[in-house]
Amino acid sequence: MTVVEKRRVRAEGKGLSGRMFVAVTAISSVFVICGPVAAGAREDAPRSVPAGRMQFDIPEQPLGQALTTFGRQAGLQVSVDPGLVRGLQGVAVHGSLTPHQALVNLLGNLPLGYQISDGVVILRGVSEGEADAVVLPAVVVEGDVRSQSPYGPGEGYVARRSVVGTKTNAEVVKTPQSISVVTKDEIEARAAKNVNEALRYTAGVATEASGSDDRFDLISGRGFDLNEYLDGTKLLSSSSGFAVPQFDSYLFDRVEVLKGPTSVLYGSASPGGIVNLVSKRPTEDPVHEVLLRGGSDGHMEGAFDLGGPVTEDGDLLYRVTGLARRTGTQVEDTHYQRYFIAPSITWRPTEDTDLTVLLNYQYDPEAGFFNKLPVAGTGQSGVAGDIPRDFYAGDTDFDKFERSTVSVGYNFEHRFTDAVTFRQNARFLHMETDFAAIFSSGTVQADGHTLDRSAFTSDENLNNLTLDNQLEVKLATGPVDHTVLGGVDYQWLSWSQDGRFGGAPSIDFLAPDHTQAITTPPVFADQRQTQRQLGFYAQDQIEYGGWSLLLGGRIDRVGSEVENDRTGVTTKHDDYDFTGRVGLSYLFDNGLAPYVSYSESFEPTSGTDFGGGSFDPTTGRQYEVGIKYQPPGVNALVTLSAYQLTQQNVLTADPVHTGFSVQTGEIRSRGLELEGKASLTSNLSVIASYAYVDAEVTEANDGTKGKTPTGIPKHLASAWADYAFDEGNLKGLGIGGGVRYRGKSQGNNANTFQVADAVLFDAAVRYDLGALAPRLAGVQLAVNGSNLLDKEYIARCQDTGCYYGLGRTVLATLKYTW
Repeated sequence: MTVVEKRRVRAEGKGLSGRMFVAVTAISSVFVICGPVAAGAREDAPRSVPAGRMQFDIPEQPLGQALTTFGRQAGLQVSVDPGLVRGLQGVAVHGSLTPHQALVNLLGNLPLGYQISDGVVILRGVSEGEADAVVLPAVVVEGDVRSQSPYGPGEGYVARRSVVGTKTNAEVVKTPQSISVVTKDEIEARAAKNVNEALRYTAGVATEASGSDDRFDLISGRGFDLNEYLDGTKLLSSSSGFAVPQFDSYLFDRVEVLKGPTSVLYGSASPGGIVNLVSKRPTEDPVHEVLLRGGSDGHMEGAFDLGGPVTEDGDLLYRVTGLARRTGTQVEDTHYQRYFIAPSITWRPTEDTDLTVLLNYQYDPEAGFFNKLPVAGTGQSGVAGDIPRDFYAGDTDFDKFERSTVSVGYNFEHRFTDAVTFRQNARFLHMETDFAAIFSSGTVQADGHTLDRSAFTSDENLNNLTLDNQLEVKLATGPVDHTVLGGVDYQWLSWSQDGRFGGAPSIDFLAPDHTQAITTPPVFADQRQTQRQLGFYAQDQIEYGGWSLLLGGRIDRVGSEVENDRTGVTTKHDDYDFTGRVGLSYLFDNGLAPYVSYSESFEPTSGTDFGGGSFDPTTGRQYEVGIKYQPPGVNALVTLSAYQLTQQNVLTADPVHTGFSVQTGEIRSRGLELEGKASLTSNLSVIASYAYVDAEVTEANDGTKGKTPTGIPKHLASAWADYAFDEGNLKGLGIGGGVRYRGKSQGNNANTFQVADAVLFDAAVRYDLGALAPRLAGVQLAVNGSNLLDKEYIARCQDTGCYYGLGRTVLATLKYTW
């Protein structure tokens, strides 16, 4: 089988019909687009055509007008006899393409050829003798909803397909649950350094709750914490430890948020939803990128991203991504330092089999710090004034956080037929952490400026394995189409901790001493935890006309064992849980898709009650209604949703036995979310979002019934716009700007004070130096700023303290792609 035949079979296997194939061949420097093409008529493409991809936005229109639009967007002159194109219609072209690819799609199956010479496109008619024999695959437009990869970077700011909501290649607009996707273009436009920053403009998602304390991705949505997944499987960690995997956003092509309960597909999970991180994967198109970045707080960074085919037939692809970074923070005497390398390879032994292996090694010699400050002097006025935002409550000789992570995983897919596909995703992760901190205990002495402190250390090891097997079958029962998915997944976690806790000398924030004598604290934890989860799930996506019905169910067995070497006590617990899901949507021809859904979740709860009994898992139930809008011919997606989400079996204080808990708590969250993302043209991309959440403790034994949990802003809103100039004196210049609003939130469980709201402004400017000189093609200089007005605000408060939000940060990036 030839390379061309292999690629055609693969395209057809991905759902592209034969009608999507056109003939593309070169005769000397003349391209022919006319159905079949004469064998042996192929030569290299003309070298005068720009080889790089660019954004095209050409609506369906008379061919003459379409060619004029193409010429303007491609930077080429077009010469054509008006009589040759009179009465002909051009095909709409939207997406990231090379000029050759865009022109091929624009002409479609018309009997026209073109020649390019010195930046001029000359069209001509094609004789019948040039039209037979070999058929080559059409160029697939990345913006076409049928062809866009559910794992890829998306098109502009919009991803139309995703697997996160169904574990199948599904259209986001048809999925009856709210989904947000942050594409690679959006991540790069805002120079997001981590997952928190990548999700800043996502509707209903609250990030950076700990300010510059970036040890973990603390992300919440709909009033609850969100769990993180990597390539569809959970990043497991102990609920009481510091060995929590955290990865850099430079590793990912997209970041997805599935909002609300997700247990039917993913097992134990928070009722608020999940964040799925999608790794950069090997691609058929070569990828070459290196960058240098520097800026505020002594930020220094270098990174590279390389990939492409290893063999000419495209059966073996590779990609390798790496980064080195060291930076200070807005808090004195604190730093972050990170190194990672992530190679991956894709092997296609047959037309129907794909295996991608993904490896990652990450070492964080300085992984962060703990700097929660007392409420008095931050969230509330202090006797001696406010504690400075840059104040460090720790000890430079004692504090450390060193972390190393190694993971290896694979994604395997085999298509038995066009209707039957088997997939298996697996990952093993090993992590070691060494954490020590002197931190504020949350109390201030009578003078108002001396803080009480504690000492804490934790040496931890984490191992986990995730395995997900899926069998997908497509079938029809009369006029009704089914995509049936059955799966078995397995999760295993092993975690150990040696921890110490005790008192530490106080510190005066008016005259701090960060190098005091610290006594090694006594041991408080010497424990090992093992957890296993086995789940069986089934799902049916049913389509009839514009109707889409989603049905799903799952049963899980979760077993855990905790060995406490200090007490000699071993605690074991097993849970069996069933969760369900149902959703219905209807997609109108105008792009509107109203939907309604119900979904459930469960999450194991660690610990025991006064009688030694294990706690049941918390359970979640959500009712959601909404409407999605994907206007035809426009690269945009708007989602409006309303929901009621209830979590039960929440731990509350035991009213009889002090220091113990009972499961009588319940939290209810109601809200509204609106999000719109659009890349309206090749120049302009916009984002707008708003979320309202009303969270309330509806059952409790500790006096908090009727109260709002801490750290949940009632209102969140944001807007961002990005514009790139492609002609005139400003050609090569791109500018972007955004505003974020973080509403008020409760500062303690008793709701006696609120954390003030904040408005933050961000901006970006970039310039493609190739617009100045051709020899600089591929070189881009960008400057990004966040919280430009250096607004001082509190990100979150709890009973035990508060965190300052991030101040102004400015970063400059020099990037070269080729």
